[in-house]
Formats: sequence, structure tokens, C-alpha cells
Amino acid sequence: MGYWTLNDIPWEKFDPAKVDSDLVRIVKAASLVEYDGPSYARYLCRVFHDDAEFREVAERWGAEERQHGEALGRWAKLADPTYDLETAFRRFKAGFDSKLDGDVSKRGSRAGEMIARCMVETGTSSYYTALAEAAEEPVLKAICHKIAADELRHYKLFYATARKYVGREGLGLWSRVKVALARVAESGDDELAYAYYAANHHPEERYDRRRHGRAYAKRAYGIYRRHHVERVIAMILKAAGLTPNGRLHRVVSAGAWRFMRLRAAHFARAGV
Repeated sequence: MGYWTLNDIPWEKFDPAKVDSDLVRIVKAASLVEYDGPSYARYLCRVFHDDAEFREVAERWGAEERQHGEALGRWAKLADPTYDLETAFRRFKAGFDSKLDGDVSKRGSRAGEMIARCMVETGTSSYYTALAEAAEEPVLKAICHKIAADELRHYKLFYATARKYVGREGLGLWSRVKVALARVAESGDDELAYAYYAANHHPEERYDRRRHGRAYAKRAYGIYRRHHVERVIAMILKAAGLTPNGRLHRVVSAGAWRFMRLRAAHFARAGV
């Protein structure tokens, strides 16, 4: 299926003394989003219904995403024995609608769909790289290194497909930029906030998008360093068809890093 299996993770090296409780919370949330990979794969297979080669890629991607969820969920249970991935996942699916029922791309074109997927893989590859560097617990560090490598490989697969369909569909530069910006803006939608809630809070507690989203962001923003942000911006610019290492990259990276640090400081003061 993929380049590694759960048997390749050094589970026997788990060290409870090095577990960070804040990281446990965001790992639980990530386990639910990753475990839902097959839902997105089925959607992509419908959008690319007549492209057998890409459907095979999408199905393999979905299976690898699910394995990411399994690995993160298993680690989370070692860190917190009360955590059950399947139970939390049922709560997540019952409360969050991913709106993936259609047979055509929500982005208006197949090229746009692939650019949007590149945005997602950009975020996840940088996120797991940052998480691996932030984690002291050796098993979590190993898992995140493997996932980060997978997500970078997925980015390259989607980028190659995007280039193919940009040529076929004639998607212009400004249209590609708009798709990229729209998908980046969606990073603030309900998915991660609801995953954080479903993974970490009692079912009787009411979901509050603002509160649970801020609680997630506080912990997630805290693991990033400037070089992670610079890498993210380079990958975003490349997927959008722009120069990934010029003056625009330097300006946007500096602004994104400043924004992230201000938000992280704000959430820390708020005590969420």
C-alpha cells in the first residue's frame, strides 16, 4: 500500500515521561482528520471518474491517509489510555459535514481541485515536520517524520496532476492563484475545530466553533518555527504557478510568520 506500515513504528520505545499534554490534544484531532482520508479519496475518484491512472493514485493516497490516522490514534491511546479512535471518529463524522457528495470539483475544474489538494498537502507536510521537531517523545517523533515524508510525496503527485490538467483545461495564472488563496482561507473552517472537540471533549459538552478552534490553533501555532512557514509559502507559490524563491516569497513569508506569532501570542494570553 505505502512505504511503511504500523509494524515499522518503534512502539516499544514509547516514553510516557516525554509526553506533552498539549501535543496529545492536537495529535488526537489530527488522527480523526487523517483517518477520514478515504472519504476524500472517494470524492476525488468521482471527480476524475474517467482517469483510471489518477483514480489509482487517489485510492492509494486515501489508504495512506487512513494509516496516518491509525498511527496517530494508536500513539494517542498510549499517551492517554481513555482515547478510542473509532469512538471519537464516529463523533467527528456525526457532527462534521465535509460536503463531499458531488461528482464534480468544488473548485470548478480538475486543475483547480489538484491545486487545492496541493495546498492541503503543503499544510500537512509542514505541520508534521514541525510536530516531529517539537516532540520529545521518540515514538511520536518517528511517526511524524514518516507522515511528513508521505505528505511531501503526496504534494508532488498532486502537483504533477495539476500541471497536466492546467494544460488541458487552460487554467490561467490568476485562476490558479484564486484557488490557492481560497483553499488557504478554508484552513479556518470547522474541520480541525470540530476534530479537536470530538477528540478531546465529553459528548455532553456543546461544540463551540470559536472556542474549540482557538484552543486547537493555540497549540498548533505554537509548534511552528520560521523555517516551517518559509517552506509552506514556497510550496504554495509553486502550486499556484508563481516563483517560489524570489522577492514575493520573502515578503509573504515574513508577513505570514508575523501573523502566526501574533495569533499564537493572542491565544496564549486568552488562556484557551
